[in-house]
Amino acid sequence: MPDGWIILDKPVGLGSTQAVGAVKRNLREAGYGKVKAGHGGTLDPLASGVLPIALGEATKLCGRMLDASKAYAFTVRFGAETDTLDLEGKVIAESPVRPVLASIEAVLPRFTGPIQQVPPLYSALKVDGERSYDLARKGEVVELKSRAVTVHSLAIQSAADNAVTLIAHVSKGTYIRSLARDIARALGTVGHVTMLRRLRAGPFAENQAISLDKLNEVGKGAALENVLLPLEAGLVDIPALNLGPEQASMVRQGRVLTGLTQDDGLYWARKGSVPVALVDLSGGNAAVVRGFNLPDVAE
Repeated sequence: MPDGWIILDKPVGLGSTQAVGAVKRNLREAGYGKVKAGHGGTLDPLASGVLPIALGEATKLCGRMLDASKAYAFTVRFGAETDTLDLEGKVIAESPVRPVLASIEAVLPRFTGPIQQVPPLYSALKVDGERSYDLARKGEVVELKSRAVTVHSLAIQSAADNAVTLIAHVSKGTYIRSLARDIARALGTVGHVTMLRRLRAGPFAENQAISLDKLNEVGKGAALENVLLPLEAGLVDIPALNLGPEQASMVRQGRVLTGLTQDDGLYWARKGSVPVALVDLSGGNAAVVRGFNLPDVAE
């Protein structure tokens, strides 16, 4: 069974769950049978770009990927706000105000750093056990509370008549559609997102992503190795902890390693090149957070 990552350049119109289904289908057609798979962070059907799909033991890192920061390019068109805050919704507010580039540049620092943000009504957040988008579609009044998020950076990529394209690097939980709404309102107008593309998700970048066509080649007999990244590709943003044979055996048994000299923090423990576990190191002791059941190439 394969263990690792397929980084899909998700096309517009395909849902994240559908993308995982496409990966599973291609692997079945390639003769791999039933493979455990999951994605590392939902991407709206109207959005495109980097969607990490974990296979096998890499699915143990999906939760960590959900917590990772992400980068997006997005276009805000001024003059109309929709109920979904994107192209899919109906117009609920209009304004004749069209902000000039200098005004847009001046307002961006207000949306950089820690900010409070109210999520879109059309989101997957649960309200009294129901999805917010389900309640909104029923016409029910939904009040979502503001939440603390962080916009690490925000810059203008290009500008045209009535629209601006921005690049944002954001923390988990940040809604780009809400960011676009709030920027437009701060400029004395209204707006909605007409283009959204994820450029990075955690350690995975746009240049590592493959097209749906290339994925489909796997189902037709192309080598999986052409598109599969190893499990440790999802761990390159944290340090590695090298283990000896006895230490690796202890970690695989879930035992705590003691007497380590490394700084406190999260590490991925490895024996040679094989990931053994995610461990949390504190005060010289390393406790297992998640173990990986990968074959030891040295054995």
